[in-house]
Amino acid sequence: MNHYSTHSKPLARSLRNNQTQAESLLWSKLKRKQLLGLTFNREKPIANYIVDFYCFSKNLVIELDGSHHHHPDAVEYDNQRTNLLNALGLTVIRFDNRQVLTDIDAVLAQIVDAVRNPP
Repeated sequence: MNHYSTHSKPLARSLRNNQTQAESLLWSKLKRKQLLGLTFNREKPIANYIVDFYCFSKNLVIELDGSHHHHPDAVEYDNQRTNLLNALGLTVIRFDNRQVLTDIDAVLAQIVDAVRNPP
């Protein structure tokens, strides 16, 4: 199932060129099929959103949340976004940037678990 949106392509390109430290670290572990031989894309336009990381073959979206995601308005927006992505048949898993930066091995283990045990 392809939910790719071409409308957001320029913004996605800009985001890829301006990654956060957490995004850069996680990408260094996901790119070039390093994790279970899976292909991941970063800053992938899907529907009306741009997701941080996307594995098409597993219908898996990985979102990294900075501190602004803890604001009540952002939490509501993220919940709506996750619900829409779930309705498209995608699984969304979220990690806090701090978690990625301080315990990347645990993050990778959770991603492996999500791939091996989809909901």
